[in-house]
Amino acid sequence: MTSFSALLVGGPTLHFTYGGLGFLTDPTFDEPGAYPGPVTLRKFTGPAVQPSELGPIDVVLLSHDQHFDNLDDAGRALLPDVPVVLGTEDSATRIPHLTGLAPWQQYRAGVVTITAVPALHGPEGAEALSGFVTGFVLESEGEPTVYVSGDNASVDLVREIAARFPRIDVAVLFAGAANVGRFGDVDLTLNARTALEAAQVLGDAVIVPVHAEGWFHFSETLDRLRLMFEFAGRADRLRILPPGERIAIG
Repeated sequence: MTSFSALLVGGPTLHFTYGGLGFLTDPTFDEPGAYPGPVTLRKFTGPAVQPSELGPIDVVLLSHDQHFDNLDDAGRALLPDVPVVLGTEDSATRIPHLTGLAPWQQYRAGVVTITAVPALHGPEGAEALSGFVTGFVLESEGEPTVYVSGDNASVDLVREIAARFPRIDVAVLFAGAANVGRFGDVDLTLNARTALEAAQVLGDAVIVPVHAEGWFHFSETLDRLRLMFEFAGRADRLRILPPGERIAIG
């Protein structure tokens, strides 16, 4: 598998080079603080680097815009300067310059084919409270196939995605067992157990966990995720990135 480089800014924000383009997932660059709303979200850790330190940002992959831990004020201010911003059809009604994609719809950016894939931000029917979200699959000649899950909690949807893309080389999984109490003990993103289950569905894919630290509503640690993979004999497939350091993945 051809490698590519990635830098974890923090939370769900990952910058990587792919097919000659710079990609950024769910931009969050605000400093720690509280975000009031239906549920107050509390951020503990600021970004490891600023946007100006990342290099080119040609494409933003935005899982959704409704929650500050996926798109904050500084991230939103960045969007008008990015040539291509992709997200849900729902997000396109609120954000100018964003191209909304339906599940399985494709977009071509240079030599990269980007497919929007389904995601579910909680249990069945969660959209009424959590909103619509999306993931993405990236393909390009000579590059690994990359799956970015977005805020997805459903392993069944991962199975659907794997059936359509039987060779996924790298899976960026939004983990951390996010839980704000809206659905009791049911998490809004993958937890350690379901992340491992998703990894098993994805076969030999390298698993890159993001969105698993820095906020109060993450109910599990990266250490628990690491141990879950270790005890299952899959530690070699897990790549936990140190924030602020560009790492070759592959």
